[in-house]
Amino acid sequence: MDANGILLILLLLAVVLALTPVLGGFMARLYEGRVGWLAPVERGIYRLCGIDPDREQHWTGYAMAFLLLHLLGVLVFYGLMRLQAMLPFNPAGQTAMAPDLSFNTAISFATNTDWQNYGGESTMSYLVQMAGCTVQNFLSAAAGIAVAVALIRGFTRRSARFIGNFYVDLTRTILYLLLPICLIGSLVLVWQGVPQTLQGYVGATTLEGGHQIIAQGPVASQMFIKHFGTNGGGFFNANAAHPYENPTSLVNFIYMASILALGAGLTNTFGRMIGDQRQGWALLAAMGIMLGAGAFAMYAAEAQGNPALSFLANMEGKEVRFGIAASTLFATVTTATSCGAVNAMHDSLLPLAGMVPLINMLLGEVVIGGVGSGLYGMMVFVLITMFIAGLMVGRTPEYLGKKIEAREIKLAVIAILATPLAVLGLGALAMLTPAGQAGIAAPGPHGLSEVLYAFASAANNNGSAFAGLNGNTPFYNVILAVAMLIGRFAVVIPVLAIAGALAAKKTVPPSSGTFPTHSWLFVALLVGIVLVVGGLTYFPVLALGPVVEHLALASGTLF
Repeated sequence: MDANGILLILLLLAVVLALTPVLGGFMARLYEGRVGWLAPVERGIYRLCGIDPDREQHWTGYAMAFLLLHLLGVLVFYGLMRLQAMLPFNPAGQTAMAPDLSFNTAISFATNTDWQNYGGESTMSYLVQMAGCTVQNFLSAAAGIAVAVALIRGFTRRSARFIGNFYVDLTRTILYLLLPICLIGSLVLVWQGVPQTLQGYVGATTLEGGHQIIAQGPVASQMFIKHFGTNGGGFFNANAAHPYENPTSLVNFIYMASILALGAGLTNTFGRMIGDQRQGWALLAAMGIMLGAGAFAMYAAEAQGNPALSFLANMEGKEVRFGIAASTLFATVTTATSCGAVNAMHDSLLPLAGMVPLINMLLGEVVIGGVGSGLYGMMVFVLITMFIAGLMVGRTPEYLGKKIEAREIKLAVIAILATPLAVLGLGALAMLTPAGQAGIAAPGPHGLSEVLYAFASAANNNGSAFAGLNGNTPFYNVILAVAMLIGRFAVVIPVLAIAGALAAKKTVPPSSGTFPTHSWLFVALLVGIVLVVGGLTYFPVLALGPVVEHLALASGTLF
């Protein structure tokens, strides 16, 4: 570790901290109906789609609208990939994608996972990249934010039957928040050298006299929403390591800041909408502690180097132009959220360094988390924390004046257990079946880590990969898609049910026995609960994977 690397980490945290109240304040005004400078356009969209913006929905109706959006998104995107050979804006003449790969990719982008079992420039036409990938990047991000806003309303409303209108929340998120910022951000990327063109691929003659095809396309418009919406999924197979996707250090920093911006800002939105910003800052403090710890731990592990190579700093799988600090920080940020973009090869990380992104995902991606999903995921842990705190003092747990009863705790437990079921259950199935074993390239504990990483990424809707696993097979395309569906809907549906239950409750005034949830004691307890739940759930498999590999590496055994 050096001073420049440490300064980079601190600078990123400072920038995100400065952006938090700005974005948080704007989103609070937006979802309270105090932003309307595009009201004529907004009303036109409602009329065109047959939406009554004044009609709110019960949590069941909100959930059905959420499911319907995803179903239509999967069907449309699947159709685009299967028919792309007959559709326009296909200068490279891309043929139809295989059914199982199309199935996996459609579900991947609809669920905000953006797992890539394909090479973008060699598989997808411009139309599919724009009308499929980019459109789903906007829709899936906006849907996650809408769920978080619905949950916030559950805390702010009293004896209410409704938690808002999903279509209104979705429309306002895209129209006022995502589109304007992404338009400006895309122009900045073009200024920095990211291509934005509909012209075909170009040929070049190398110094050796060979012929090379250089892929290009409408890259910038997809890149900013890819990061800002914590989507992932690169235009190119090399993802954010590709010089067309990530040409400069400034772009790399912008990407990292944009990945964290909305997730951090929503904590401030939460505080503002409930009328106590201290609550939002407490949530952000818990997230920030885990994010900072992961960033420094991963940087230290890679900078220390490989003991088998006399502890030379590990530059394997990294772009020299970024180096260890920017590469490990990017890896920490992209897995602490649900982004999944990568600017280095995670499969080349040293065992303990590779365990950091694994842990980030296995904790449920609540370390800032994805847009919307980070906040509502952390709120599930908050309910569990308050329940445990209530047991300690022998009183009914409450949070922000709402009594936390058996229904809410049961729903919270379902949401927390859904992803471990997908990761461990489906991962075990992959390890035990010939089709699953055939995709594992590395022997021993590293192969286990590759499988664990794949299912952790899919079930937590991240999308990054160790990449040593051959995932583009019918078996993995289907089973990983199932993990993505579980990770998205088995969490969102209980969260919306919690929102509905809380909205129907009356508010209980605080008393002398009320546990202050804006204190450092609460922050420490919340972080402890998140780590203990993750540790108890996944410690055995982590011990058999990266921990065993680290111990073997120290004794000179390589995998």
